[in-house]
Amino acid sequence: MTAKAVMVLGTTSGAGKSWLTTALCRYYARQGLRVVPYKAQNMSNNARVVAGGEIGSAQYFQALAANAAPEVRMNPLLLKPEKDTQSQVILMGQVNAELSKMQWRDRSASVWPIVARALDELMAENDVVVIEGAGSPAEINLKHSDIVNMRVALHANAACLLVTDIDRGGAFAHLYGTWAMLDEAEQQCIKGFVLNKFRGDAKLLAPGPQMLQDLTGVPTVATLPMWWQHGLPEEDGVFDDRTLSSGQVTHTIAVIAYPRISNLDEFQPLKNIPGVRLVWARSPTELAGLTSNDWIVLPGSKATSSDLAWLRAQGLDQSVNAHSTRGGAVLGICGGLQMLGEALIDPHGIETMDEGNAAGLGLLGVVTVFERSKTVQHRQTQFNQLTGAWSGLSNVTVAGYEIHHGQTALRADLADGTHPVMPNDLAWQNAQGNVLGVYLHGLFEDPAVLRALFGATAPTLDSVFDGLADYIEQHFEAGFLQGLIA
Repeated sequence: MTAKAVMVLGTTSGAGKSWLTTALCRYYARQGLRVVPYKAQNMSNNARVVAGGEIGSAQYFQALAANAAPEVRMNPLLLKPEKDTQSQVILMGQVNAELSKMQWRDRSASVWPIVARALDELMAENDVVVIEGAGSPAEINLKHSDIVNMRVALHANAACLLVTDIDRGGAFAHLYGTWAMLDEAEQQCIKGFVLNKFRGDAKLLAPGPQMLQDLTGVPTVATLPMWWQHGLPEEDGVFDDRTLSSGQVTHTIAVIAYPRISNLDEFQPLKNIPGVRLVWARSPTELAGLTSNDWIVLPGSKATSSDLAWLRAQGLDQSVNAHSTRGGAVLGICGGLQMLGEALIDPHGIETMDEGNAAGLGLLGVVTVFERSKTVQHRQTQFNQLTGAWSGLSNVTVAGYEIHHGQTALRADLADGTHPVMPNDLAWQNAQGNVLGVYLHGLFEDPAVLRALFGATAPTLDSVFDGLADYIEQHFEAGFLQGLIA
């Protein structure tokens, strides 16, 4: 192994590991170094199509920040939750049915040689590998089967940062407790503590950082102020419900946030469109004030029928149908498209759905059948002529990606004016022109789509990555980050 490894660990989930890893990727890449990200195991329903299959969205963005081509070795093991006790296992980019059936703790012996080999190869080919941990390294109930935190740190001889969310309270206890529960060799890997999401005057933290250093020998090397508008999507969930758009709100986009929502990161650009308010809806009350000028979006789902059953249990199906009847725009993406159809048919139990086959919302005359094989691919195509709320997309060339087991087709006997608006069974529109279903993810990341629908653009990813690198360069102790790879 020739590369230097820098690793970001967290005291909890949501502490800031993913965005700090992304920032470090761009920081080191700007020095002309060959940089790649790595996370041995990620649990997320936010995934991207890359060379070799699919990986977690966080590693996809980290690779782009590092100016590297995203690929499966950067996230060799991806767990996509389907239920509270069951996940689909993606190994080296591909669904692995055998591992998906195994108990959580039984997988580590099987997958460690594979994830370690991926790391070794990346270390041999690059100057710096920026590694992200998962959850907390002090999960003592999982320590014997660890393949993502301290086992990786020791294997790569990584210089580790331990980050905590001080906004939650108890940050010094979190840092000390995490450090104290590590073995001595693991403690030696921790080179600095990072306080994230701090509000107020950093001088008020004294003498806490010094007292913590006296206890552990580890310095606090950065205090990062709360920053809502960094522009990077949240990895694991809908943490930030606030719109970031400027000016008077003229257009509300309500995304239905069902339990197994997937690929929610693709909506990040909408937060930065002037006049647009993006909200996450979990009840009919949150849709009650919508006008015919507003949108309802049914996003992707890792368990389409289960999420459709949840939507009905909340009464959200009635809200969606009422909005459509009023002429309001409704958009379904991937799983959301499938829900808008007449029926969901799962003959092979692909989604391990308790509900089995299900009736759709009936807003599009299409039927979806879930197949054993999974479509995972990039796609560039063009919309046909559209009408109504979506007419701005007419003849627009778009780029996106597909990740789905379901295959959807028009049912002529149920169509009632539903018609295809994109080649290759990728999109349909209803006769009235206000309901659109699309299989492509990533449309709102396409500048052509933003211009067509809003006459505006969002900040580029490169500008977001540079902003992250500038931020950490400003707030870390001078020379510290460079010292990690010396």
